[in-house]
Amino acid sequence: MILLINICKEKLHYYEFVKSVEDILKYKKIKYFVRYYGDINKADLAKVDKIIICGTSLKDNKFIQNIDKFSWIKEFKNPILGICGGMQVIGLIFSGKLMKKTEIGFYHESFNNFLGLNGEQEVYHLHNNYVKFSSDFEENTKSKVNQAVKHKEKEIYGVLFHPEVRQKDLIINFCSL
Repeated sequence: MILLINICKEKLHYYEFVKSVEDILKYKKIKYFVRYYGDINKADLAKVDKIIICGTSLKDNKFIQNIDKFSWIKEFKNPILGICGGMQVIGLIFSGKLMKKTEIGFYHESFNNFLGLNGEQEVYHLHNNYVKFSSDFEENTKSKVNQAVKHKEKEIYGVLFHPEVRQKDLIINFCSL
């Protein structure tokens, strides 16, 4: 069972950033449920195998002000994937520093076997912020703003780009871990 975490303050943003991930899971017949980040409880965390923290729109940063709602991440034992804002959440929980950089559109990134991505791939960027990660994480792209990270000891992954737009197999590969 996968828990999709919705960090969207605005209800309409859910349809772009969470529902698109739901559609991928439905198509592959992967069981999941969705919770808003402020509503997650211990029972939710106890019944899931994996978690995907979905992204949100450029101006929807309320989740950053409520980063304490994600304190459970450090103790969670199962795989986590953070997408865009979700990657920012993971970075901040592990003492990273929030930085400003707007990137919008299709970019080519070079990957080194990251959740099935190898070599140069086209990905979709849509962000105003990124995180300069602590040394607990290894970087998996060679760009000025790192687009993919993995925790060195845990199965915690983050992508700044949006695989629900381009590179949907990354989400499926994560769910298959």
